Amino acid sequence: VLGEPLLLARRRDGEVFALRDICPHRGLPLSFGWFDGTEVTCAYHGWRFDGGGRCTGIPSLTAAQDFDPGRIKVRRYPCREAQGCIWVFMADDPRNDVPEIDPPEVPDVGERSPRVIESQTFQCQSDQAVVGLVDPAHGPFVHAAWWWRRRRSMHEKEKRFAPSPLGFRMVRHPPSANSVAYRVLGGEISTEISFCLPGVRIEHIRAGPHAVCNLTAVTPVSDERTEVHNLIYWTQPWLNPLVPVLKPLARHFLGQDRRMVSRQQLGLRHNPPLMLINDADTQVKWYYRLKKEWQRVQDEGGAFSNPVKDTVLRWRT
Repeated sequence: VLGEPLLLARRRDGEVFALRDICPHRGLPLSFGWFDGTEVTCAYHGWRFDGGGRCTGIPSLTAAQDFDPGRIKVRRYPCREAQGCIWVFMADDPRNDVPEIDPPEVPDVGERSPRVIESQTFQCQSDQAVVGLVDPAHGPFVHAAWWWRRRRSMHEKEKRFAPSPLGFRMVRHPPSANSVAYRVLGGEISTEISFCLPGVRIEHIRAGPHAVCNLTAVTPVSDERTEVHNLIYWTQPWLNPLVPVLKPLARHFLGQDRRMVSRQQLGLRHNPPLMLINDADTQVKWYYRLKKEWQRVQDEGGAFSNPVKDTVLRWRT
């Protein structure tokens, strides 16, 4: 992640930890070694490390050698497990191991794990994946389908937006009439869509007393590779038997975005000037402004000032 090799492990007590996957002795990835539920042992010379990254033993040391293995450390990354996800905090400064933000919370599902999980690798820089995530106008062209949206059903839409912590949200509203898939949920339906840095989008659908939530997280792997994870939660028991059907649909839906972004790279490699128009591209502009403000806080300090204000946006889709 972000060009760094990660080792994830779960201890016997259930707690998950994350270490830099490189032994500080000779550089062998620790993931080639062994894990006994408490410590990781390097396969090259048997050096052992606990979940905090501290070296607990060096087999080659003799009793006469006065050397404290605990002085040697592998970088530890803070991580937190919530709602079936493991979130890893990666700071620029290795000394800063206190997360500056909390993991996003999926509303109305408690500690349920996602029922559908789809992850795909996009061959692009992470900004391009995020831009696709917050773009409201590509649906009828990239995701056209009888069960979702058709190009001929395009019409003008008006949505109210408000700032939220490190992002913005499309205020709760009834779903669009040309979104057929919502109708099968039954009951009175409303939806709210939120986005927050660094690249997390949550759609929260209420259908009568129940909820369906779609979380999409963008994870930069390198400058040219990005992982996009799509997780779907629900509280309706009757949806559980549909998992074998919904998984291929999620794979197909995310794959449509992946293919389009891959084709986009053929044009972007020529570094063309790009145009962003109001109002369809306003959310993209907000994303870049949010990133700029976050970077200002890191460089200069002070409180984060959300550049997004309450507003109404209009576009055709």
